[in-house]
Amino acid sequence: MAARPIVDRIEQDHAADLTVLRLNVLEADTRPYQARFGFRYTPTFILLDPEGQEMMRTVGAVDPLEVDRLLAERP
Repeated sequence: MAARPIVDRIEQDHAADLTVLRLNVLEADTRPYQARFGFRYTPTFILLDPEGQEMMRTVGAVDPLEVDRLLAERP
């Protein structure tokens, strides 16, 4: 919950560039995502490029400046 304002800001600042998907790991329908992306801890933040390749992964807190930098470097 503490990360929500940061993720909200990233989502707003980059609305044209990314989609934020929020998953509750306690819900059964998220298991395919857990298996595919291998996350076990919450919160886990994974940034994927348009082809689905992982650009960044962090557990705990997400640095919005790092997200800004990674998105700016994309072709």
